[in-house]
Amino acid sequence: MLQQFYPKEDYPSTYEIPFEMYYQKGYRGILFDVDNTLVEHDQPATSRAIGLFAHLREIGFETCVISNNKEYRVKPFADAVGTTYVYKADKPSPKGYREGMKRMNTTPENTLFVGDQLFTDVWGANRAGIRSILVKQIAKHEEIQIVLKRKLEKIVLRGYKKQKK
Repeated sequence: MLQQFYPKEDYPSTYEIPFEMYYQKGYRGILFDVDNTLVEHDQPATSRAIGLFAHLREIGFETCVISNNKEYRVKPFADAVGTTYVYKADKPSPKGYREGMKRMNTTPENTLFVGDQLFTDVWGANRAGIRSILVKQIAKHEEIQIVLKRKLEKIVLRGYKKQKK
């Protein structure tokens, strides 16, 4: 039952994912969550995030950020890193993921998703049939509703780590 929340893979950081390897395996699009996946919550794009997206374009990837935030948060970030975006994605509903794939012209089979939360990011990607990658959140300081979800995530992550061995 809890397996629906398990990512296919996990990394300590978005910036440690071997994206070249995934490109060699046939992946062509990457959907990203923004807050605490690419930058701290509510922060603008950093030079590190801008560099990552430039590197992904050099490799050959299409990219898209998808967020449950409003457009005034998502658009400036997406513009700064040079990617398309989906705001009010309604994660964990698959609809925002599907819209992101439509904008990248990719399919679930050749798309990756990278995010920091199990119950929105990973579960939604899994529901959309996309390979999900969980990363550790960048900042420990988060809104109270996310802090509460993180406590539940720890329970699910214990099961994930056991089955991963």
